[in-house]
This record gives sequence, C-alpha cells and structure tokens, in this order.
Amino acid sequence: MAKISRSSVRKFVREHFGVNITDGGADEIAGILEGEASRISSFAVGNARKDSREKVTKKDIIDYVIKGQE
Repeated sequence: MAKISRSSVRKFVREHFGVNITDGGADEIAGILEGEASRISSFAVGNARKDSREKVTKKDIIDYVIKGQE
C-alpha cells in the first residue's frame, strides 16, 4: 500500500490549522489515515462487486459514509 508522506501531513496541518507538527505526530496521523483508507476501500470494492462492477464509484465511497461505518 502506498504510504501517506510525512510532508503531506505536515503541509495539511500547517495549511488548515496554522501549526507545525512533529515527525512522530505526522507519522501517527498518516498511519491512522492509511488504516481508514483501507477500510473505506474494502467497503467500496465490496459495493462495486455486489453490483457486478469492476470500478469503484463516488457512490460507493458515499455509501461508506452513510451506512458503512460499523
């Protein structure tokens, strides 16, 4: 799985919250985001397969937000 870069997390936190973050803090956020992205992807792929599709759509992601957070 692709890793979310420390620099991406640092940039996001700085731009949205106006503060700096330590390397450890950025690594921890990246790990949490990667885990959540994995859960969302798994749910969305399952939705696509139920509908006999090979591609995940925006609707599959939205369905996770609406009903998949179990």
